[in-house]
Amino acid sequence: MIFRKARSRLALPLTVFVTAAAAALGTVAASAAPSPVLAAHTTSTAAPADAASTVKAQYAVPGTVLGSGGWQVLSTTKTSSTGAQISSPAFSTTGWLPVKNDDGGAPGTEIEALLQNGACPNAYYSTNMKTCFGYMSTIGADTVPQFDVPWWYRTDFTANLAAGQHASLVVNGVVGAADVWVNGTEVATQTTVEGAYTRYTFNVTSDMLQGTNTLALEVHPNDPNTMLTVDDVDWNQIPPDNNTGIQMPIQLLTSANLSDADAHVVEVNAADLSSSALTVKTNVTNDTSSSQTGIVAATITPPSGDGSPILLQQTVTVPANMTQTVAFTPSAFPALTIAHPAVWWPYQMGAQPLYGLTTSVAQGSIVSTATSGTFGIRTVTSTLVGAGPVDSLGVRQYQINGVPFVARGGGFAEDLFLHYSAADIAKQIAIMKNMGIDMIRLEGHFMPDDFYQQMDEAGIMIASGLQCCDAWGNNLKGKLLTVATNSALAIAQNEVDHPSVVSFQWSDNAPDSADAKGTVAQFAAADFDVPVISSAEENTVAPLGDSGEKEGPYDWVPPGYWYDTTHTQPGDNQTNAGGSWGFDSEQSAGDTIPTLDSINRFMSPTDQQELWQSPTYNQFHANYESGHAQYEFGTLYWFDQAMNARYGTPTSLDQYVEQGQLQNYENTRAQFEAFIDHSTNSSTPSTGTMYWQVNKGWPSVLWDLYNEDGDQPGSYYGTKEANATLHALYTLDNGTVTLDNLSSATRSGLTVESKVYNLAGTVLDDQTSGTVSLTSQQVKNNVLTPKVPATVTSRPAATTYFVELTLRQNGNVVDRNVYWESTYPDEVNWTATMNGENAGTNATMTQYADLQGLSGLAAGTITASDVTTSAQSGPAGADTVTNVTLTNTGSQTAAFFLRTDLRRGSAAGVPQSGDNEVASALWSNDDITLFPGESETLSVTYHAADLQGATPVISLQGYNVAAQDIVAPVPSPTG
Repeated sequence: MIFRKARSRLALPLTVFVTAAAAALGTVAASAAPSPVLAAHTTSTAAPADAASTVKAQYAVPGTVLGSGGWQVLSTTKTSSTGAQISSPAFSTTGWLPVKNDDGGAPGTEIEALLQNGACPNAYYSTNMKTCFGYMSTIGADTVPQFDVPWWYRTDFTANLAAGQHASLVVNGVVGAADVWVNGTEVATQTTVEGAYTRYTFNVTSDMLQGTNTLALEVHPNDPNTMLTVDDVDWNQIPPDNNTGIQMPIQLLTSANLSDADAHVVEVNAADLSSSALTVKTNVTNDTSSSQTGIVAATITPPSGDGSPILLQQTVTVPANMTQTVAFTPSAFPALTIAHPAVWWPYQMGAQPLYGLTTSVAQGSIVSTATSGTFGIRTVTSTLVGAGPVDSLGVRQYQINGVPFVARGGGFAEDLFLHYSAADIAKQIAIMKNMGIDMIRLEGHFMPDDFYQQMDEAGIMIASGLQCCDAWGNNLKGKLLTVATNSALAIAQNEVDHPSVVSFQWSDNAPDSADAKGTVAQFAAADFDVPVISSAEENTVAPLGDSGEKEGPYDWVPPGYWYDTTHTQPGDNQTNAGGSWGFDSEQSAGDTIPTLDSINRFMSPTDQQELWQSPTYNQFHANYESGHAQYEFGTLYWFDQAMNARYGTPTSLDQYVEQGQLQNYENTRAQFEAFIDHSTNSSTPSTGTMYWQVNKGWPSVLWDLYNEDGDQPGSYYGTKEANATLHALYTLDNGTVTLDNLSSATRSGLTVESKVYNLAGTVLDDQTSGTVSLTSQQVKNNVLTPKVPATVTSRPAATTYFVELTLRQNGNVVDRNVYWESTYPDEVNWTATMNGENAGTNATMTQYADLQGLSGLAAGTITASDVTTSAQSGPAGADTVTNVTLTNTGSQTAAFFLRTDLRRGSAAGVPQSGDNEVASALWSNDDITLFPGESETLSVTYHAADLQGATPVISLQGYNVAAQDIVAPVPSPTG
């Protein structure tokens, strides 16, 4: 079965498909040594030097991105003009909406067009989106009148073809379907152009004019239940336009007789990565009615100029109106076998070197087209491990460059209105790396090339794949199957050279055999060779075999739930099947409570009041579902039930938010720590957890680790603590201490100290381990067993205590991790949880832990010192670092759950009024606890420009520590 055994990234269990595809295209293999490379490497098809040029030429086709001069957009209800008229260069667009391309090179959705023209200035605030644009409560055909009709997208461009040149229009998918017009001629109809991730190429040479040309698309409404497009399932409110529009770039490829596209590199890597044999391929097309001969050249450039480029060239003859794959093979070009290549790794495990690849095709001295891009050398494998009583077929495990690792990531969501911002992605990458996650999952939301390029450079892995719960999840036949296979080829061509992409999978529903085979064949044709997984649940389909994955839960469960390793649901595709065993493709404990800063940005006073007072209230920024039964997530009911029972019913919004931070922190930390801890289990180890979801495309209180505005609540810092590169954790199943090393090198000289405190600050137990050494990715269990108070069976007898773990390397503190636990612990009713009313989407509880003793903590005292500011390079180009040392100067009690924020303020240390938080701030740690006499130095990295001329002020408060403000030095002008 495919992808079951370990193998090189682009080795060939799919050889039969590669051979068949190559035969269909007419593969040309080099048989001679290269001759001198052409001196001319210019091309007439380079994108103009404007915002649209951020779209890389390697987006499969090296065409000019259209719309760089702007689009005009209008509903068909506001014009009676025909497509022939609208696509005429002389057509007047007075009254149309002017729209710019985003950083992905596309004009976006219908709502994006309205937003760019001032409609609904704060669409994400409260229920403004509903008020401005209408409302949908069911995934399917659009029911909002202004959007259930086609809209026109129109742009002008210049081609100015020289004699003998050819022009092809490349439509990289639309959301919905579209009729396509060029200069008064309809070149395609909606029966052809359908699918968000397809690619259609049309010869428009005969339609081109000298001077101004016009492209017009009549985009028909999206229906994700009948079209292979995009939607957000139950993740958010549904955009009232159903995301109808143009999400990916539309290109014009101009060339002479020959053109090349789909350039990429096939790797065959030695098992120990001591060498890599590279094959360069590009597809050369002859657009004429006679055979054409040309010279194809390629250059591979080593990372950072380390070494000489590899220069390749060969002559090719392509029959009339044909496309051939031209291959530069290691047997013909020995320089393509690289000794000791620069190897790409995830960021915690190594560096991210990228090789450059350029190709061109020329006749005589004229270069017709050229491509450029990058690729990384790495080997991804996947196997099924741990077959046994929990999962008889085994569970999915990934290896990168031969090294098994625990996947620790989450589902990634793009902007709700599909607006792509390169700067926003850079900001989110910095946030994710600061949080320590190593993988994101793209469920049916494929992205512009810049996104993958940034992930390549950042070293964050991508689990790519299709979506559930709409047309993608059906057994596809007829036209839909054709669109699916077209989409598979385009997706593969776009992702093939991105080392960050390490797998591809379907979602809840496995494909039928025809769909699976068609997709695998298209992947092979594009040499896209990553593990292909049949489902995000436990499913099996030929030719992919068993998925080895599971899903759920999705709503509140206690922290200890994640340590369960015995409860399964084999009759239900292992959905909502317990805790840290195997690979869970999507799971979390549900709702996320943002900080007050974030809440004030998107919630009205009424929203805020309902948030802390009404557990059954349908929060607009959860989703459109009003109940709290199984798979209904529009309220915070289960989260609130647990919080009220465990921490006490809040009496104010401030208290609700503060308790919400605690509950989110302990839960996300437990989820990630449990999967790290149980990765060593000999029977059915835990191999990965993907938090559902890592982010959201708009402000949310449902399923995220950080909010749309970059807000970093308790869920974020719990995750950050769990995923620290060198870490000590306290297990919630057997009460022992585990150490792990997620770095790329062996760490020696490690000791861990465990202390147990009561709420009065008395030390009940103090133990220190011997010296430990950990190799890269090593997890060492049972290092210590702290002595904690005995459990009680009576809630009134409950007490709360702390467990503190301090990890030192050569005597220096590298990790401090504090738990708050109850002698009256959480207990899950597993029978009811697995088989009850909600069947595992949340936990049915026998009893909730009693942590209300925390409210009786005596007041703590924190002193700030050594506040410094310096210029320093940091994540996402951040240029300033401010440090502050916090010390618990009290004599007894813990200073519990201390939160620091960087704000704009005055020289006197007074924060400005209103929204004063510095948005680019990334803290080295936060939500920390210090016991008497303990200190910790916190660092915050940020853009000095975000201070807007103000003084940096650090605000500090804790669960039992009064708020205070700390003035920091102003960054120097060079900072």
